[in-house]
Amino acid sequence: MPRGKCLKGALKEKESNMKIAIVGLGVAGSYLLNVLSKDHDVVGYEMQQEGQFDAVCAWGSSKVELSSIFSRIGVEFSGYVLFDGGTLQIELSQKTLEIPLKGLAAYDKHQLELDLTKGKNANYGVRVSRETFPYSKYDLVIDATSLQRALLPRIKEQMLVPCVEYMIDYHEHGMTPYNDFFVKPFPRNSGYFWYFPLGDHVAYVGAGDYFRKHNDVLDAFNSEHGGTIKKKIGRPVRLSSPFLCQPFSQGNVVGVGESIGTVFPILGEGIIPSLHCAELLVENLEAIPQYEVSVLKKFKVFHDVYRLIKLKINDELSTLRHARLMWNTYQTMRTQEDRFGMKVKLNDLRAIIKG
Repeated sequence: MPRGKCLKGALKEKESNMKIAIVGLGVAGSYLLNVLSKDHDVVGYEMQQEGQFDAVCAWGSSKVELSSIFSRIGVEFSGYVLFDGGTLQIELSQKTLEIPLKGLAAYDKHQLELDLTKGKNANYGVRVSRETFPYSKYDLVIDATSLQRALLPRIKEQMLVPCVEYMIDYHEHGMTPYNDFFVKPFPRNSGYFWYFPLGDHVAYVGAGDYFRKHNDVLDAFNSEHGGTIKKKIGRPVRLSSPFLCQPFSQGNVVGVGESIGTVFPILGEGIIPSLHCAELLVENLEAIPQYEVSVLKKFKVFHDVYRLIKLKINDELSTLRHARLMWNTYQTMRTQEDRFGMKVKLNDLRAIIKG
């Protein structure tokens, strides 16, 4: 239980040169360590070893949106791009969709996160405990531990999708199974299989399924296509929306990114939402209650998407009764095509949800 100062009072007392701890140096944590270290006394903690930390993530995201985000902090994103996509192929039971892309790319997420922490007070290989963390040493403690949510209260309603991902080298074959992004949803939208090229005959091949059928699909694919497995990562992805991941703060601890549910449920994508959440925290660093309000407002539609997916998984989705959820999901993706990196059509989304 956090034993530091109450956020509502302590942060107003100390408006500059704050002493801040960031626990977790993934997407949001590494960004915040880089940005906040310019004006505050910041220390970062990461439980995995430097150069070895990883999570289930295919490194695919919109280069348009990421370029915009990182340009605001003086980081040139283009140097991290590994593969530029042209078309996303989605294989459904009755047909295959060809989704034109608008900047969806695979990038070196691992190296970018390491570079963001260079020259900063980053401590790797440190496992933090909820019971023993020295909260009182800091004005603010940021929980950026994604699924672990190491310092905040546990979530009551969790939707966890177990995932496994392989990095596979196809050099020996001289060709790769696919030349572009490929996805195959599982029945009832309980997850999907993905193939994301990383360039130079290397790809991330993975799958996640609420009903735990993903390993069978992966084993069959790898048996058919071969390749040399460079690494294997296994970890669930939490699809519960920010609305369900409250509280966002307790004592002098505040959550950010995936620790408070910033994963777009229909895609299982958390890179850009986590960075958006981190930007909100920077903007409201001395007004945490306002940060919490801003998070709920920014990610309100995530709860609609979560409900849509949950209804589909439970075989309770009605295209008539739940039309508003479908429409809100479509409108979000259609009006933010640069952010999602793809062109979105209502009929395509309907086909994907229908399966």
